[in-house]
Amino acid sequence: MKEQKTQRNRTAGYTDPKLLTKVEAMKLTGEKRIIKTWSRRSTITPEMVSFTFAIHNGKAHVPVYVNEAMVGHKLGEFAATRTYRPHKGIGKGIVGK
Repeated sequence: MKEQKTQRNRTAGYTDPKLLTKVEAMKLTGEKRIIKTWSRRSTITPEMVSFTFAIHNGKAHVPVYVNEAMVGHKLGEFAATRTYRPHKGIGKGIVGK
């Protein structure tokens, strides 16, 4: 008799317990307001879908609406911490002939 391998369930990752209690409280009351958080390391769980989080990027809180495609990712992935400043354009600063 051939034994079947069972796949190990992947752990859900860390989610801040205080954040989960805020989500559960809002689900019970039915209100929809922005949840402000500094916990960028928290994993998005299915309970967080359809809520808006204000995620701190080091300077300000960036509002992020959570949908089903984001489940399993970290909150910090959706609030960039660095602003992209490209190099000067080609030809700018070069003395003409």
